[in-house]
Amino acid sequence: QVQLVESGGGLVQPGYSLTLACAASGRTFSGHTMAWFRQAPGSEREWVAAIRWSGGTTYYADSVKGRFTISRDSAKNTVYLQMNSLKPEDTGVYYCATAYGVITSSTYYARSYHYWGQGTQVTVSS
Repeated sequence: QVQLVESGGGLVQPGYSLTLACAASGRTFSGHTMAWFRQAPGSEREWVAAIRWSGGTTYYADSVKGRFTISRDSAKNTVYLQMNSLKPEDTGVYYCATAYGVITSSTYYARSYHYWGQGTQVTVSS
């Protein structure tokens, strides 16, 4: 059974940085795509970034490109989201998700992912 556990959320001021972690367990993740989504109150879940577990190819939403970095540590079965230059509009619950065999054109859609973590709150406010 796949389990994803996010950590690292919190309250930070605009311009500061935060790193989220997603600890994955339950299977080997080669061939999987790992992704981060976020959801602000009253808004739909929004794709943020994704990484191919095998090969490490990364994808980013335009709104975070140049500020956020997604990475994975295969030895620890953990995916990270380094968030720099945070803005108030980055506020939301951040979710980790995974699925096997996600094609590139489907990387951005929540419906492509079968397993989800419980989420971690990120609040950017002065």
